[in-house]
Amino acid sequence: MQEGLLLDAREEQTYRLLVGLSAARSAELAEVAELTQHEAAEVLQRLQAKGLVAATEVDDPVFRPLPPDVALGTTLLRRQESLETARKTVAALSEEFRASASRRDAHHLVEVIVGATALRERLRDLQESAREEILWFCRANPLAMQGADNTEEYGALTRGVRYRAIYERALLETPGELDSIAEGVSWGEEARALPTLPVRLAIVDRSTAVCPLVRDDELGIGEPTAAVISRGQLLDALLALFESHWEQATPVKLQRGDSEESEGLDDNERFLLSLLVAGVPDKSIASQLGISRRTVQRRLDRMMALAGVDTRTGLAFQAAKRGWI
Repeated sequence: MQEGLLLDAREEQTYRLLVGLSAARSAELAEVAELTQHEAAEVLQRLQAKGLVAATEVDDPVFRPLPPDVALGTTLLRRQESLETARKTVAALSEEFRASASRRDAHHLVEVIVGATALRERLRDLQESAREEILWFCRANPLAMQGADNTEEYGALTRGVRYRAIYERALLETPGELDSIAEGVSWGEEARALPTLPVRLAIVDRSTAVCPLVRDDELGIGEPTAAVISRGQLLDALLALFESHWEQATPVKLQRGDSEESEGLDDNERFLLSLLVAGVPDKSIASQLGISRRTVQRRLDRMMALAGVDTRTGLAFQAAKRGWI
């Protein structure tokens, strides 16, 4: 009999035939069931042992069927109790396994990388494997590479990967960085700026994050180290951190839309305006754009006149309201 079954196929067939006959001797049942008399007698004995048939007379007994719910009910109840016990055991063992596996495999959630070269290679590999989105916190004094050295960005943008980068104000004031940012924006990068950022960070496809472990005041001590963080609550926290800062950041844009065309802003003015709103001082804007501070002031005066305001604060408000940045 197949393990777990209350009746095997032959026992079930014989019982059904006996129910239909109401009563029968083994020879009669063998003829109806197309069994040998020996086989029929053997099946009837098994059914009798399970309480499904009763026999009368001794020499040539007549077999009668008995109610199956009475005969098999107790067996079913015992099995149900056994299954419930087994279920609880499996649940307890599974919980113990998950807890142990979580402790045992915790090191797989965070990998530590040591050295600028190794960090640069990991960032390169992650960008080349990206399929949907890359998020950046870009602080001043990068650990692994300058913006101009990130040659993988163009290839990823070409594949349709979305880039969202938040730049720290001090980085915007670093000579040469604005040219690199402008190039990335021209490729399709979405750039924003904030006065300060809490940490350096890169997140790829919302599944892997790279976060340096060394504080800025310790950059000159030993090799730079970074954590590569996989899916888990720590990664979720970093994603939430990025999104909250993204909402607060000021857009840095170069391309003109219809509203800019109609109101006469050129690319340089739009870029200058976004830097102003981001808090970059006139001297740094002039240096980055290769123009004089007087030219910066003159362009700001023109934009204030265009916006109908006489203060930089009013210009920033109107720029946001009119969609200039």
